[in-house]
Amino acid sequence: MKTIFQQAREEGIQQGVQQGIQQGEARALVRFLERRFGTLPEHVRQRISTADEDTLDRWVDQAATAEHVEDALH
Repeated sequence: MKTIFQQAREEGIQQGVQQGIQQGEARALVRFLERRFGTLPEHVRQRISTADEDTLDRWVDQAATAEHVEDALH
């Protein structure tokens, strides 16, 4: 049986892992978009950095066929 401290520690580790994955996906999206469209405006970088995992997943898919940066982030 886990103690409350062990459970809290495991939950904290899981949250950290999830946050790291999300940050990595955001960085990859920024890099991909910059390769396709050049330097991104700060407001675009901010939207990407604050997006949740589901939104990032959708944007990554859309970025593959987007004609403009804005098309990828709707």
